[in-house]
Amino acid sequence: MKIIVGLGNPGEKYKHNRHNVGFMVVERLMKMLQTAESSEHSLPQGSELSFAFSNKFNAEMVQTKEYILVKPMTFVNESGKAVAAITHFYKVKSEDLYIVHDDLDIALGNYKIQHGKGPQIHNGLRSIEEMLGTDQFWNVRVGVENREIRGNKGVPGVVYSLQDFREDERKIVDEVVGRVVAELNIIIAKVPNTR
Repeated sequence: MKIIVGLGNPGEKYKHNRHNVGFMVVERLMKMLQTAESSEHSLPQGSELSFAFSNKFNAEMVQTKEYILVKPMTFVNESGKAVAAITHFYKVKSEDLYIVHDDLDIALGNYKIQHGKGPQIHNGLRSIEEMLGTDQFWNVRVGVENREIRGNKGVPGVVYSLQDFREDERKIVDEVVGRVVAELNIIIAKVPNTR
């Protein structure tokens, strides 16, 4: 089983923030998997995948036998609580855990999937590492950096990450989210079918 966690802040006002690109990825991934599972007749007729809130984990989740998609409903900086609770409950090894997050070390339109390697500073990842006691999970690093003056000489990262993507950036975001989702779909497809 794979667990794919998208990081973001809950609430409508954060929906289009750079910090919420993790939510954007897992939401799109869920739609892609919905289409795939419907075409394979894995889902009962008339049913569909959708995120459902779990009080136990304080997260919105989609679960099948092969994977769990997660959107923690804490703020990004406290994501470790939900991630640790879910991974411990389902006894998922860290090598089967993928954390999708924004990354100011990578230019907008690019991404990297790396094991045990994340951005220099990301408080959501710090929370997860502290709660799990390891950084040896997969980082799905989605670049959001597009400032004219990079680094804190311009708009500070903590402020910039909470800004919405500009209108002219949304096409780029949509395209990179699609590429990330396609790669994650391949990763999920490699999970042995236990049905």
